[in-house]
Amino acid sequence: MSSQEVAICIPKRLPPNKLIAAAKTAADYNPTNLPPVNRMAALGIAPTKERIAVLTSKYWGSKGVKLTVGFMDNAEKALRDKILSHMNAWAKTGNIQFVYTAKTSDAQVRIARTANDGYWSYLGTDVLHIAKSKQTMNLDSFTMKTADSGHTLGFPHEHMRRAVVKRIDEKKAIEYFGRTQGWTPTEVRQQVLTPIEETALIATPGADETSIMCYQIPGSITLNSKPIIGGLDINATDYSFAGKIYPKVK
Repeated sequence: MSSQEVAICIPKRLPPNKLIAAAKTAADYNPTNLPPVNRMAALGIAPTKERIAVLTSKYWGSKGVKLTVGFMDNAEKALRDKILSHMNAWAKTGNIQFVYTAKTSDAQVRIARTANDGYWSYLGTDVLHIAKSKQTMNLDSFTMKTADSGHTLGFPHEHMRRAVVKRIDEKKAIEYFGRTQGWTPTEVRQQVLTPIEETALIATPGADETSIMCYQIPGSITLNSKPIIGGLDINATDYSFAGKIYPKVK
């Protein structure tokens, strides 16, 4: 996998005016998406509708995931098949299925390759709140050599777990991602330096630094000069987690 191009994919956030409705949708699909209010109170987090909405997870629920996928450009069949194979790789352990549809406007997952717009995806059930004329995932200049990951399943980035974030040097990270990705300081803080609130996670006990959902972060921007190696492929922990969140029907 080392010879492949690596795409840094970011989870796309809904605008604030859609958060409460999106939280309701997430809870309708999977009630455990809602954060534990008693734990929020213990941490001094006011359980307002807005705050609950921000902390609501986006998993589709234990009955599994079957989503239709459409492509908003003229991607050739070989490339469509490659992208779908990446997405369906999670089916090895999980009750997960992504199915191609030629009728893009009806697809639940809509993929575009808009150049210079980056690699991003809305998280999990949030895709249902995006206008059908818009993509829910952008793969920029995705080619047959590019690796991919799993935000549409609702999986957040492992490098945004608190244990990993606290290892990163803020000033060096802002310079590095600004230079290599063209991100503003605000974008770096949002995508790399702000840890996900643990009350919002249905996750493994600790951060997995070799997960496909973890950025490769060089030692040049960590406080101890040791790299966070990240992952280029779905590892054993990823597969195990997918199987627990979306268990196969026996």
